[in-house]
Amino acid sequence: MFRRDFLKTSFLAGVGTSVLPSSGASIIPKTNDRDYWVQTLTKIADPVLMNLSQGKLKATMPVEAARGQEKDRPQYTYLEAFGRLLAGMAPWLEIGPDDTPEGKLRQKFLDLVHQSLKMSVNPQSPDFMNFNQGGQPVVDAAFLSHALIRAPKQLRDKIEPETRTQLIKALQSSRVIKPYYSNWLLFSAMIEIALLSLGEQWDAMRVDYALKEHQNWYKGDGVYGDGPEFHFDYYNSYVIHPMLVDITKTLAEHDKQHEELYQTILHRAQRYAAIQERLISPEGTFPPVGRSLAYRFGAFQALAQVVLMEKLSNEIKPTQVRSALTAVIKKTISAPNTFNKNGWLQIGFCGHQPSIGETYISTGSLYLCTTGMLPLGLPATNEFWSAPPLDWTAKKAWSGIDLPTDHAIKG
Repeated sequence: MFRRDFLKTSFLAGVGTSVLPSSGASIIPKTNDRDYWVQTLTKIADPVLMNLSQGKLKATMPVEAARGQEKDRPQYTYLEAFGRLLAGMAPWLEIGPDDTPEGKLRQKFLDLVHQSLKMSVNPQSPDFMNFNQGGQPVVDAAFLSHALIRAPKQLRDKIEPETRTQLIKALQSSRVIKPYYSNWLLFSAMIEIALLSLGEQWDAMRVDYALKEHQNWYKGDGVYGDGPEFHFDYYNSYVIHPMLVDITKTLAEHDKQHEELYQTILHRAQRYAAIQERLISPEGTFPPVGRSLAYRFGAFQALAQVVLMEKLSNEIKPTQVRSALTAVIKKTISAPNTFNKNGWLQIGFCGHQPSIGETYISTGSLYLCTTGMLPLGLPATNEFWSAPPLDWTAKKAWSGIDLPTDHAIKG
């Protein structure tokens, strides 16, 4: 079992932040927004990486699941926790270590991540993960793949040779899984893009098929269907926009013929991000609409991705997004029983709400929340972090401040 006093003794020594209580009790940070985000991210990551790096994840991680799914979900939940956590954490790690307290913290977590990766893909490890049994592994192999794309220098290029070989074999083994005719096509595509990035043979047909179908499923104004039909949920943010953007961006870097498609997809993502910014209420809440609400502030991955890329629409200032996302994160993390007594996330949208978890949700699933924190991949000197806070759109609107009109995009 990981040491529960680890946060107090080493995580943010010298940063001057208050320690997050494992009970998820109300938090009043004494620091700036970036310190608070780092503190929150590392609190979420700690039990996963401390245990996995020691080969103890399966032995220690609780597996909360919907009633009737308790026996099924353990075969998937560990790769869920690791892949999803890394998908959100990767941009912060990509900054790399330095002599600042935060830079030293990144070094600590980079070491934990590389050791954890070794444990997850080594067939002799007690924490060797399932990449090919059942349907779910293609999802989380894709999130792990997305992490490699988001942190090429610090993650992908620093993997030890034996672990690299085992990782490639694990990713390739997921090809036996047939994805559903939905956003799942992007999971198969993202795995192939990671193999391309690793310098391996990749299946261009899987990528091309996913991209063409999503072009067909585009509904307009920055919104895609989840398959042929439109779903009013957050899957445009959980999966569709972030993966489409990074898949086409990677393709364009390898072959300029993909540049036009990348720019089209990026333009749509910018519009969707603008819509997302408007969804955040003055109090830092957002509508609990659709499935997979247990991913919490991972619902804003699309907005976070556009911020990370510094591609926000001109009418949106980076600091108003920082203020809005900080309000959402605080509202979420402060909810009682978001974490159990040992620091693991529990199923819920705001606190512990087991009934909100669908049959495919378990403890590992919840770590997708970290994808709402992608802007930590911007250095502390970036305007997003360094400029004074600003009110976001809904807060200004409900304060009676005059606003410009909002318009759909064409094409």
